[in-house]
Amino acid sequence: MADRPGEGRPGARRRAAVGAVALTLPLLGLAVLRLSEQLDMQWQHDPTHFWMVLGAAVLSALTAYGTGAAAVRRGDVRVMYVSLAFLSASGFLGLHALATPHMLLETASAGFNISTPVGIAIGSLFAVASVREVEADRAAAEMRRARMLRVALLVTMVVWGVASLLRLGPFGAGPGLARDSPPMVVAGVVSVVLFGVAAVTYVRLWWQRGGLLPAAMASAMVLLAEAMVAIVLAPNWHYSWWGWHVLMLAAFVLVAWGAQQSWHEERYAALYTADTLAGRREMSILFADLKGFTTFSESHDPSEVTDMLNAYFTVAIPAVVKRHGGTIDRLIGDAIMATFNRLGDQPDHARRAAQAGLDLQVETARIADQHPGWPRFRVGINSGEVLVSVLGSEGGRTHTVIGDAVNVASRIEGQAPVGRVAVTADTLAMLPGATTEPLGALALKGKGEPVEAFVLVTL
Repeated sequence: MADRPGEGRPGARRRAAVGAVALTLPLLGLAVLRLSEQLDMQWQHDPTHFWMVLGAAVLSALTAYGTGAAAVRRGDVRVMYVSLAFLSASGFLGLHALATPHMLLETASAGFNISTPVGIAIGSLFAVASVREVEADRAAAEMRRARMLRVALLVTMVVWGVASLLRLGPFGAGPGLARDSPPMVVAGVVSVVLFGVAAVTYVRLWWQRGGLLPAAMASAMVLLAEAMVAIVLAPNWHYSWWGWHVLMLAAFVLVAWGAQQSWHEERYAALYTADTLAGRREMSILFADLKGFTTFSESHDPSEVTDMLNAYFTVAIPAVVKRHGGTIDRLIGDAIMATFNRLGDQPDHARRAAQAGLDLQVETARIADQHPGWPRFRVGINSGEVLVSVLGSEGGRTHTVIGDAVNVASRIEGQAPVGRVAVTADTLAMLPGATTEPLGALALKGKGEPVEAFVLVTL
């Protein structure tokens, strides 16, 4: 949460102090119950346990899905590990729901009984992995590893569930490891330390950037650490045992609420690594628009213009995105802006962009041939270093690319022949073997020197 005008750092410190007190209250409550055992009475209610645990698992799974989708879209390693932390918690907590007596199963197995601390312990590993700042040159490889870890985690949870249902080996009948056994205590201590490290990092992130979501993440890390403490200390079905269920539910609710309160465009931007927020990339930028679109729009009904654009975009966008891995940065009226190597994982970005431009012209020409009065596309491509950045604030925010290379691509497109693809010398240098026709040195608006351009014929 950013400081309110006139409040300054003292106000932020007061809010931080209030938050710290609120987060320590659950542990104080646990301590009171443990020291006054007559207060820690037993209450067993199977339906309440089942629906509370299942609800918390579903909420955590939704958070894992939302953060995972955002991480893949932006190539952000931090948000990806946050997703894995919540995925671990949700999956194993869902398995724990099956341990509720007389609901889905008459008696639980050891695998179901100990699934929650296992899930929290694994989640703490992902939580502490999420605090690192990953450099741009390593982000793509790190994302690939994280996605493989996600598959491995899902497979592990499925195998764990099947083994628990079939009561195989150590997953069989009985309560499993005692909560105060040495392995559980060690796992609890390690998890608390890791969640503590993650919480401190997210507090620092909140202090530097403001925003509700980093503060909610820090609070959730503390609540999950407290839940692990309660799991180790609390006897089954006592009030203190119910406490850790409430703590986990509170952690998931807090993060889900923080995400919901964030602006829907780039909802998780406050968690992004520095490179995702403002990182430099060598990229190829493709612009395409319809020559004569304004004249066509003046003489046709808006519904006809819309039908024309949809017919073109239906074939143009897949040619760029599905065939060659481009990213549609924006659609502005009749114009398409696409980027290649946005995530740093396309070293052949110039060739991808060039082939995408050629394919776009081939596909849209088929549509144009069926409608002789429709305008046709022209395409311009340029390559160079740009800044990939989050722009704007609540009310309007986007993740886009900024730099002179973008401006040149737009200007080149404006001078490309209709139905053709124009590329700059910078792009052509990365296209060995390409066949071109010279466009000459073009005087582009805003450029002090002419820019050499070529019409791309084939690759």
